[in-house]
Amino acid sequence: MKLRTALPALAAALLLTPLLTGCGSTGGSGTAAPKPSASDYGCLARDRADRGSFALDSVAARDAYHQDSDAGHAKVAVVLSHENGGSLCDWVPFVEDFTRAGYGALAFTSAGDVALDVEAAEKYLKGKGVERVVLIGASKGGTASLAAAATPGALPVAAVVTLSSPTYHGSWDGKAAIGKLTVPLFLAVQESDQPFAENAAELAAAATAAPVKELKVYQGTSHGVRLLEQGTAKADLLAFLAKNAPAG
Repeated sequence: MKLRTALPALAAALLLTPLLTGCGSTGGSGTAAPKPSASDYGCLARDRADRGSFALDSVAARDAYHQDSDAGHAKVAVVLSHENGGSLCDWVPFVEDFTRAGYGALAFTSAGDVALDVEAAEKYLKGKGVERVVLIGASKGGTASLAAAATPGALPVAAVVTLSSPTYHGSWDGKAAIGKLTVPLFLAVQESDQPFAENAAELAAAATAAPVKELKVYQGTSHGVRLLEQGTAKADLLAFLAKNAPAG
């Protein structure tokens, strides 16, 4: 069995401002309330959410959103794991950057064991015809992605990306996991985001078997997915993927 065992206020605000209304039972009818979808978070238009929302079949049902590449029938997909206190909404502003580049994209809201949720995401994507995955995680989601990549999954892992990830989180030992990886690695952090900048250097030093290893340290204090909003971080990540885990 695969072992798949601060932060943005924006995600919490989005959780409190649902896009949909009337989600309770209809008066006196006894009709069950509809299951939550990505649109309930307020970060996706209803039509877009309806096309891509689903319940990820993990240890418990997880709200998830999947979008195919712009060309369709993506063979490589990114699995996007959020940081502590976040949700799938953290990744929505960047989904189309990946789909335009030819990747499928799957983001989910985890309530516990992120690594097990990553495993479930791989199974879902395999059913969609995806052949390889890139695991991308912010903060604890990155540490969980390392743990997930270090054990056999439903799909081969083409690369792993961590954004401001700690060396350890709960039962996940990022240093032990990254030392086992033989896939390209991209680690990004901002230099004044401590202790995560030091953690990134420790993880990079432990990645002794990776064929390609890029450690990007940017100026500033931003954490996790917010790195992609600033400077060249997003462009650097997409360039890394195009070179080391191409969509085509």
